[in-house]
Amino acid sequence: MHSDVDVLITGEVPQVAHPGDAGADLCSTESLSIPAGSRVTIGTGISIALPPGFVAFVVPRSGLAAKHGITVVNSPGTVDAGYRGEIRVTLLNTDSEHDFEVRSGDRIAQLIVMPFVRANFVPVEDLPKSERGQGGFGSTGTGSLR
Repeated sequence: MHSDVDVLITGEVPQVAHPGDAGADLCSTESLSIPAGSRVTIGTGISIALPPGFVAFVVPRSGLAAKHGITVVNSPGTVDAGYRGEIRVTLLNTDSEHDFEVRSGDRIAQLIVMPFVRANFVPVEDLPKSERGQGGFGSTGTGSLR
């Protein structure tokens, strides 16, 4: 289930590839090379105004990640409702040998708009017990869950 929300925008309107997709493609406004193992920040030429209670996230495109090792450094990049500047994307080329060429107009990331709930942080002396407890990274192992 989904519902629509109006997001005011200046610049090219991002397109959604397929009906029902959550992410709208963000395109580069510049041509440049991302050297192997390096990162660059790229303009998209768009600015948005989100309604109160909404946030936008800039996330990687799965095809760029799988085929070329290109990801968004601070994924998800958070665009707050009060921000009115250009949405810029910091891409990282994780390939250790090959540079990656970006052309103006290339789809470089996706923008996902979502409602959010603001947390009320309540100080307490102790947290309630849970089955997982303090088990963190790797605590569930790597084997099958069967």
